[in-house]
Amino acid sequence: MRYGCIGLGNLGAALAGCLVRAGFEVTVCDLDRARAEPLIAAGARFAATPKAAAAVSDAVITCLPSPAASAAVVTGPDGVLEGLASGGTWIEMSTTDDDEIRRIAGLAAAKGIATLEAPVTGGVHRAAAGRITVLVGGDKAVFDAHRPALQAMGREILHMGPLGSAAVIKVITNMLAFIHLVAAGEALMLAKKGGLDLAQAFAAIKASSGNSFVHETESQLVLNGSYDIGFTMDLACKDLGFATKYGRAFGVPLDLAGLTEQTFIRARAQYGGSAWSTQVVKLLEDALSTDLRALGFPERLGPDAL
Repeated sequence: MRYGCIGLGNLGAALAGCLVRAGFEVTVCDLDRARAEPLIAAGARFAATPKAAAAVSDAVITCLPSPAASAAVVTGPDGVLEGLASGGTWIEMSTTDDDEIRRIAGLAAAKGIATLEAPVTGGVHRAAAGRITVLVGGDKAVFDAHRPALQAMGREILHMGPLGSAAVIKVITNMLAFIHLVAAGEALMLAKKGGLDLAQAFAAIKASSGNSFVHETESQLVLNGSYDIGFTMDLACKDLGFATKYGRAFGVPLDLAGLTEQTFIRARAQYGGSAWSTQVVKLLEDALSTDLRALGFPERLGPDAL
């Protein structure tokens, strides 16, 4: 199948690159054409508008920073639904909420266009290597039709159920990751203040019952001092907002998630919305005038990291 990829941020560009390397015919689109240049050099085509990208594609993937951006790109006058032919598929790989994905899916269905949601989890470094986890919601037959493309982008492809189910589980996984990040920062600060070597403390936690995926990955970027996880504070606050919204909607008290959301809001106010989400740990470093640094840790996570 021919795929359009709209939104070439850190994650979107990595996912589109996987499709290009796998031999799919790919047309890319972004407000900043410079982001598309590496993909064009690798064999992708460029379209100036989402409508133009959709017109030459069997399915269009969106990977955008907010539900508002997705709505504009998909339903706008130059949007995906104006260019994609009846029988095509819109695949939403952004993190959104279940109500929004179902709303836009209804507009797509009226034009004969199917919808899949396929948010991903595991980090940009895994996406670049085609090893990210893809969480899919939607009709099973549509999922099966696009399974080859999803497998080109990810290692574990999990069909979660009907449309909306992937949105919920994706928010849950991100909620856990942000809670783990704040906890990892506190753990490393305890180790530092306790006089421990931070590299050895990192190794000990990694080999213990207190380990987590976030510790194994993001703690390394804290210890390096780059914090460069490729995921911004704005995105973290958006996802935590979805989590607390679900808590209210489903009647589930989310004490830890609520506290973590407020911590991230403070970090965004302190360092800016474009700061890396990992800098939430810097709040504690700054409060105690103590940097958490150790030698031997990378500035960025490579594709072989976990």
